[in-house]
Amino acid sequence: MLLDTAYAGASIGAGIIALGAGIGIGKIGSAAMEAIGRQPEASGKVQTAMIIACALIEGVALFGCLVCLLTTTKG
Repeated sequence: MLLDTAYAGASIGAGIIALGAGIGIGKIGSAAMEAIGRQPEASGKVQTAMIIACALIEGVALFGCLVCLLTTTKG
């Protein structure tokens, strides 16, 4: 019974993490496309900053999913 709730909690946690990462990356991409549309000459700098920010968000999301996985296998 306790293990079932751990799996359910980890699944919900991983889903929330994926949802948050998707929303965050979507907002970054939207803002970057708007910035490039306003100033096309700065597209290189904007694209570089966007890729770095997306990579950091993906790293945090991966770490969060790993924590969810490890909490279920610890018991």
